[in-house]
Amino acid sequence: MSKNPLIELRKLGQSFWYDNISRELINSGELKRLIDEDGLRGVTSNPSIFYKSIKGSTVYDELFKSLSGRNDLSDKEIFYELAVRDIQDAADMLKPVYDESHGSDGFVSMEVDPSYAYNVSDTVREAGELFKRINRPNIMIKVPATKEGLISIRKLISMGININATLLFSVKRYEETTHAYLSGLEDRVRRGEPVDSIQSVASFFVSRIDTLTDKILENRIKSGKSPQESEKAKKIMGKTAVANAKIAYRVYKKVFSDERFLKLKEKGGHIQRLLWGSTSTKNPGYNDLLYVDNLIGPGTVNTMPPNTLEAFRDHGKVERTIDKDLDEAFEVLDTLDKIEVDIGMITDELEDDGVRLFREAFDSLLSLIKEKR
Repeated sequence: MSKNPLIELRKLGQSFWYDNISRELINSGELKRLIDEDGLRGVTSNPSIFYKSIKGSTVYDELFKSLSGRNDLSDKEIFYELAVRDIQDAADMLKPVYDESHGSDGFVSMEVDPSYAYNVSDTVREAGELFKRINRPNIMIKVPATKEGLISIRKLISMGININATLLFSVKRYEETTHAYLSGLEDRVRRGEPVDSIQSVASFFVSRIDTLTDKILENRIKSGKSPQESEKAKKIMGKTAVANAKIAYRVYKKVFSDERFLKLKEKGGHIQRLLWGSTSTKNPGYNDLLYVDNLIGPGTVNTMPPNTLEAFRDHGKVERTIDKDLDEAFEVLDTLDKIEVDIGMITDELEDDGVRLFREAFDSLLSLIKEKR
């Protein structure tokens, strides 16, 4: 019998999580099968995923009926009634993974209302309420790592809440996120509070980088200042996202081998793992596993949507690639600089866009709840 690439990932220190959740996934036994047979180590969710789950299914109807007459519940509160139940049940199914991994895996993530992405007090309040309401040790609250989000992340870590810092695109913002995490742990240590049960991941988005950068490069190829510039742009098409992620991993290794973290490690502090998000290939001309095969290495998580999971199970290549061809990664970013493509502007735009898209998905979700009521 051939080996399952999804299970083999663990030998190289990478966990695979599933970027998908629904009542149907839980009730049908598919989630349990993924855990038992494919070695699934965690689950992530976002407003778009919940929208698709609720819109395309009748399995929520019974709960809707029991809640729809509750005039004391807003549309958002009804959504949380549905979502919290899914998160709790998925967390219970993943609890053996959490126990077996001594609390490093087996997590389910749920996002705070994305309309709070630039509001520290509302983010901290709602994240705290959700963490308490779900009441499972193996959940993470997702917080967008905007500038304001970094303050929220530090506060929430210092409160002892597991955090999935999400919507990371730039290496600079990623490094700031690691410092927010470490600062939160240090706040607890200063107060004499334990840090050994707190876990966090930093969700670094991949494919969207190429989607936007390639559009700019295509324009440079067509209207470059010179044939040389057009040729340079052509050579790095489809390479920026992986290069950017590999450089982020270099920062990860530096931060978590530094004396600052080692002091926290002595107190029981854990590494904040790098999680690769947005790993489905958007360009049909590229390898369907471009953002999985090239980012395998220790201390990382890859959260795969359904199609990517199926593809990797079928023909994934399991080898350590995360720190391979690092010189080439720097060359790609250097070439962008030479042809005056600003990676900082690209990542800023993607962050703003990411928050906007999640807010729109959340608004659509609440509209769907209202319609069903």
